[in-house]
Formats: sequence, structure tokens, C-alpha cells
Amino acid sequence: MRPTASILHLDLDAFFASVEQRDKPSLRGKPVIVGGIGQRGVVSTASYEARRYGVRSAMSMAEARSRCPYAAFLSGRFDAYRAASTIVMERLRRLSPAVEPLSLDEAFVDLAAGDAFDPDAVPELVAELRADVTRLTEGLTASVGVASSKLMAKIASEIEKPDGSFIVAPGTERDLLEPMPITVIAGVGPATAARLHHVGITRVGDVWRHGEAELVDLLGQAAGASLHRLSRGIDDRGVSSHRENKSVSSEDTFETDIVDRTELGLICDAMARRTAERLRKAGLSGRTVTLKVRYHDFSTHTRSTTVAAPTDQTRVIVQMARRLLDATDTGGGLRLLGVGISGLADWVQDDLFTAEAEADDEHAEPVQEPQERGAQAPPRAQEWSPGMDVHHAEHGDGWVWGRGLGLVTVRFETRHTPVGPVRTLRADDPDLSPGHADPVSHPAGTVGG
Repeated sequence: MRPTASILHLDLDAFFASVEQRDKPSLRGKPVIVGGIGQRGVVSTASYEARRYGVRSAMSMAEARSRCPYAAFLSGRFDAYRAASTIVMERLRRLSPAVEPLSLDEAFVDLAAGDAFDPDAVPELVAELRADVTRLTEGLTASVGVASSKLMAKIASEIEKPDGSFIVAPGTERDLLEPMPITVIAGVGPATAARLHHVGITRVGDVWRHGEAELVDLLGQAAGASLHRLSRGIDDRGVSSHRENKSVSSEDTFETDIVDRTELGLICDAMARRTAERLRKAGLSGRTVTLKVRYHDFSTHTRSTTVAAPTDQTRVIVQMARRLLDATDTGGGLRLLGVGISGLADWVQDDLFTAEAEADDEHAEPVQEPQERGAQAPPRAQEWSPGMDVHHAEHGDGWVWGRGLGLVTVRFETRHTPVGPVRTLRADDPDLSPGHADPVSHPAGTVGG
């Protein structure tokens, strides 16, 4: 454990939804829900306006619509999210070379690895960082925690969320942890919490009455030992800015093109299981599953799905890969199929007590609607996705509000315009084409120190 509060955790607030509100003036201050928009879709991120109605990540879209029917339901724009994330990560690297991104919207920073680190200047450093994030991203906010360990820094970033900060003074960790619900400890999900509740453990301080051997008997060796250690604020993990693997993947090129969707499904499942096994052997977890396909004409496309927290569970990875395959046109046959996992971390925030074979939707992870990257042809009528950027030769830039019956409704506005008009066009309007998210106006060279 460090003698100073020198590990920083930054978490961008309601990230996907906040980017959408930033880029769509008509949605500012209104409920926005991002996630899978199909019948089995799941909420990935809800704006704070939507959360007031009880909408949360991992909730089914059907329930979210019943709770907040007047929200804007969007399928997500990963290019815009990556662009904003890049700006924030560049700013963090000005603090220290030791930056460990956990996902697009959060990262750890080892402040002590930076030049001339001054523990007494941390409050000013945090205030400047948060102000710069908002300025450089043109409106996004971040919550920041600083502590002597990764565990406490991550917990601290939640205390004053959203748009706040909290610094844990070394030596106060146990006092802070004692009254907190047991679910603040990484790895304690619903099933683990229920098992702990049966023996009277509902708060972190309750764990202290039980020895490590008792917890191991209750939860198993890895989970029990981890809970015993973390509940006491003991976490000596360092910030890892360099990883040997940026992704883990499996792929295969077939001797002849495969057309049969059932056969492709079985191959996809096998590759996902193989990839999950490699992930666990490497002691890693990941947030993004990517499906790679190559068609008979050698054109290659990828689809990606992102979950809320790192996972190494075979069940979850297989489910995500199969959803991506189901959303892919395989009618002409495939000559290559691959499954990869990126957004790697050396920790898992799954429920440690949930068996892999369990398929209970109660513990399903929030899966983001897949977005195809690198496609050259304009979307077919059914592919105009709510929230996507579009351009019209006459009306200019805007975004898809809705679709159906051969029509697409577009609101013509951008981040830098006032609230714009809504127009309904034919889905096959030749003047309508996919657009691009507005770049943030601040070039990387203007990032503050």
C-alpha cells in the first residue's frame, strides 16, 4: 500500500448518452438511452435524466421504454465515442506516462510516475483536470477519485458522481469502507451478494467478522481470498500502462466458402469459447467482442459489441459473438470468420459467484447494438439506425430520429448549430447518405498540462 494518495481513477459521466446530448442540441437536458434497439436489446448507458425514471445499465430496452417512454432511444455511434475518449486519454498522459485505460470512458493514472509529483497539489491537479476534460471535449464531465490503491480510487470516483471528485487520505480507507454496501467491492454481483446476505454480510464492515477460511468455504478460493483482502482496503496492484496483448482472438479461413448459417453459428460459438479460454489463461478480461468476416470477394468487415465491465465468462462472450453473427449478412457465404476480444484489463467485474453455465437474464451484461465499421455502401432502408449521423445534399448534416414503412425521419442539427428542424424522407432518398460525427475543435496540440 502506498503512503500517499497517488492513484487516480477517472470516469466520464454517462459517457455514451452524454456524447449524444452534446452532439444533438435537441436532446440536451432530456432523457437519452443508448443500447440495443431490437426486441432483445439491453440498455448500455442512460442519461441522468433517464435514470430519474429508474432506467439503468443492463436493463432490457422493453422495460426502459415502459419506464421512460418519451426518451430518445439511440443505437450508439462508436466513432464519436472513440474520438472523445482519445482526447481524454491524451490529457491523462500529460499527468503521467503510466495510464491504464479500462474502457473508452475510464482509466487509472499513476500520478507518482509523473514528473515532480506533489501530494499536496493533488486537489488543484484534479480540479484542473476536470475543467480541461470539459473544455477539450466541448461539454463532457468526469468524476475523479484519488487514493493509495486502485480499489479505493475507483470507489472514490463514485462518491461525488456525477461531475465531482473525492480524495481518500491514506489511513482512512477502513473508515470509508465500513458502512458501504458489500457490492462496492469488485466482483460482488447479485448472486455473490445474496450468498453473503445469508450469513449476515450486507456491508463491507460485516466481512471483518469472518476469517479468510470462512469466506473461502463460502465463495471458493479465489473469490473468498479476494473479498477478504479487498474488504480491508488491501490492494497492491500497480497501474499497467503497457500490455503485451491489445486483443485476444481466434480466426479461421475456410477451404470453401460456407453459406449454411447453422454451420457458421457452430463455428462462431467454438471460436468464442476458444478466445475466452485464451483470455482466462492470460489472466485477462475484456469489454469489446469483435466479429470479423471475409466474403467471397475478399472484402472484410467487422462488427463490435461492448459491455459495461470487463468479462472473461465464456457464456457472455459466446452470446455476444452470436448476436454479432446474427446481425451479419452471410447470404453470399463466408471465407473467413474470427472472434476477438479487446479493451483488456487484468481484473474482472463479473459476479464472481455466478457459474458460467448460468444463462439467467437477470445477470445479463449490457450489450451495445453492433455497429459495422468500414462498410462502403450506403445503408439499406432497414439499416438507418436511430442516432446515426447522416448528410443530405439539400438539408445538410443531421441524425436519424426514427425509421419505418420505407421512411426515415431526420433532425437536421449538429453540435455547433441550434436545435434543428425534423424532416421525413424516403429511406432510399439518393440525396441521403451516412455522415460523420463533428470533430472536436481542439487539436491534440492544445491539450493543457
